[in-house]
Amino acid sequence: MAESKHYREWINRQGLTNFQVRYAETDLFIMAESNLSAEAKTLILKYHKQIRDYIHKNPAFETSLEPLPADNSAPPIINEMIEAGQKACVGPMAAVAGVIAEYIGRELLSFSQEIIIENGGDLFIKSSRERVAAIYAGTSPLSGKIGVKIPGDSCARGVCTSSGTFGHAISFGKADAALAVSRSAALADAAATAIGNAVKTAADIDNALKLAQQIPGIDAALIIIEANLGAWGDIEFTRLDTER
Repeated sequence: MAESKHYREWINRQGLTNFQVRYAETDLFIMAESNLSAEAKTLILKYHKQIRDYIHKNPAFETSLEPLPADNSAPPIINEMIEAGQKACVGPMAAVAGVIAEYIGRELLSFSQEIIIENGGDLFIKSSRERVAAIYAGTSPLSGKIGVKIPGDSCARGVCTSSGTFGHAISFGKADAALAVSRSAALADAAATAIGNAVKTAADIDNALKLAQQIPGIDAALIIIEANLGAWGDIEFTRLDTER
């Protein structure tokens, strides 16, 4: 059975058109000033091919759970994933959803001044107005009750979430949600994986947040495990009153 993605309705997208673009395992929910489905599909094909071609030549890129060395002959998107994995001490594929959202999002900014892309719980956001995204945390009673405020400014950001209790991504932790915020969505994705891996029980929250602070380029982090929550960083988290 396909996983429900009702949490896509939890993103404040006022003033934007939303549309969905799919190819292979990539399923993007995109918000822009107009429908850019055709442009987004072209970009999905472009980056999907670059990643798949590289994996075909370098199978360890897909399976490694440890950081890999940079490859000067690889496309930029590959080295972006490698660098994110190095900083977060995880394998490069931990950054794949975030990097796809980011690379497609940055190219779509040529057609729309505001872009929000959701890819499997990972967000690339560039908006001129403040946006609030509720945090999906599976069966936790805090799921949908906590939001992250993304400032409306000139900076694009990645807001990425990993979970050890739902979804298809590999996690060695038990966090219902481990979220990281960065100017790089690739790094935010890799960091969310690393932070989530460090949480087996609620007692691990403080140490996992310390880990987040040690990853260069991470601006904020939030962890939810059951009814327990911890947060750190230079971004505002807010309790949401709306029932979801």
